[in-house]
Amino acid sequence: MKARELREMSTEQLEALLRETSEALFRLRIQKQTERLASPMEPRMKRRLIARIKTILNERARAEAQKQGA
Repeated sequence: MKARELREMSTEQLEALLRETSEALFRLRIQKQTERLASPMEPRMKRRLIARIKTILNERARAEAQKQGA
């Protein structure tokens, strides 16, 4: 998912997607320990998606704090 697509989502949707992606990454880690992954790139892609989501949420939090401070 591209950052542009993520920015179009609401904060609630982003938080739900973050929880869902984190759980999927956890399952992939367990699967990696017990068997071979179908796609070895999948954990990396999930980590990057989590980073994108957290970045956008932090940007929104800073913008909100800046509005309240001004």
